[in-house]
Amino acid sequence: MALDEAILEHIHRGDSLPTLRLYAWSPACLSLGHAQSYADVDMLRLQARGWDVVRRLTGGRAILHTDELTYSVATPADEPRVAGTVLESYNRLARALLRAVQMLGLPVEMKEHAGASGPSLNPVCFEVPSTYEITVNGRKLIGSAQARKREGVLQHGSLPLSGDLTRICQALLFTDEFAREEAAARLLARATTVESVLGHPVDWETAAQAFIHAFESELGLTFEEGEVSKSELARAEELIRDKYAHPAWTERS
Repeated sequence: MALDEAILEHIHRGDSLPTLRLYAWSPACLSLGHAQSYADVDMLRLQARGWDVVRRLTGGRAILHTDELTYSVATPADEPRVAGTVLESYNRLARALLRAVQMLGLPVEMKEHAGASGPSLNPVCFEVPSTYEITVNGRKLIGSAQARKREGVLQHGSLPLSGDLTRICQALLFTDEFAREEAAARLLARATTVESVLGHPVDWETAAQAFIHAFESELGLTFEEGEVSKSELARAEELIRDKYAHPAWTERS
């Protein structure tokens, strides 16, 4: 999370190019949306499983990052592909995401005007519908969130490749075990993974290449593969120390 913010700052200064970053997580990590309460986290269960917790710069609800491809898009505010309203830019990026999962062979569609459903304080991202969300047979496949800052635009998203989506319910607080089991059942009814849809696994590298080709073709881009710069890495280390690893940021209620 610190590195994504460091890259955004460097882009704002003109020291880095607009960036599509693709990555995975080790160990598994629960990420909270920017405004989400830390009180949602069941720290005893989280720590017992060896999982981490972090707060994102972007909004939305909790995601357990494991067995997935995570993407981040960082651009200056005047980049044409993210110009206009949040929904307009979200729509353009969603069309690239749609193309990416179509390349993987998934029969996906984009819900352009998803209505609200479920409890408004639901802590789980993949249970909460959003405009321009990508679904398979009505079940959510990609969770995304965007932040617009002085430095530019940052959008995060998660494509679950495999595994048990209900594991996140072990990292969040519920009133009792019945409520936890209900949340897990709702999640399975409303969200899915690539492997569940296709019936066979898709590895991270295959998914990553689909994202690269889809973003290039749908958004008219030609990517240059690059490494994190020493300056970006140094700034990320500062942000970890002063922000992302600090209770004042992570443990906000």
